Amino acid sequence: MNIKDALSEKIAGEITLSPKPGQTIRKWRNVFGISQTELANFLKLSPSVVSDYESGRRKSPGIQTVKKIIEAFIEIDEKHGGKILRQYNSMIETQEGIMEIMEYPYSIPAEKFIREIDGNILTTNEIGLKKNVKGFTLVDSVKTIETINSGDYNRLYGWSTERAIIFTGIRYGRSPMIAIRVHPVKPTVVVYHRPGSVDSLAIKLADRENIPLVTTLMALDDLKKKLVSIGEK
Repeated sequence: MNIKDALSEKIAGEITLSPKPGQTIRKWRNVFGISQTELANFLKLSPSVVSDYESGRRKSPGIQTVKKIIEAFIEIDEKHGGKILRQYNSMIETQEGIMEIMEYPYSIPAEKFIREIDGNILTTNEIGLKKNVKGFTLVDSVKTIETINSGDYNRLYGWSTERAIIFTGIRYGRSPMIAIRVHPVKPTVVVYHRPGSVDSLAIKLADRENIPLVTTLMALDDLKKKLVSIGEK
């Protein structure tokens, strides 16, 4: 499957399975950096029709309309130089260490996200709790963050830095937070799955960065299901 087909299939799946397809269409339109007017002109529709779809004022578009919208995203991106196609291709080339990566169709308050995964907040700074989560990346091992280079690091963030990064295989939790501390790109929430213990330095670094540091004791399979289901509510 070529990159255009793979990305089209991903977008179609998210839109058709989303409980709020209009918001998911808006999310992808924003990912591609396309205005409502540009999309409407390409589809030969009124901008108000696109706005109505995205806001839910108009009945969710059918399969054929969704197909045309996705084709418009791809073709407009190609006219703009194919930036998003290249980004997605880069993301799927190297997935070693990434167990699951997903974008949510709409923003989820960090506090709600943490509650959903039965999270225990270790940090005291509450600023980060007011932010939103737009996706998650579940990382198989701390070795990923210890050995990853700066170019590969960005793949952890998918389409948005406003996400939760969940680390499994944690012993003390110092290395992931040091890596996050020195890198200019920051996640919204950092989660340690069943850590052996958590080094006090990791907590201090998270507090300095206004990033909630959270632990969860959920079984891994249950955590995976929960992370996916959060975006389906």
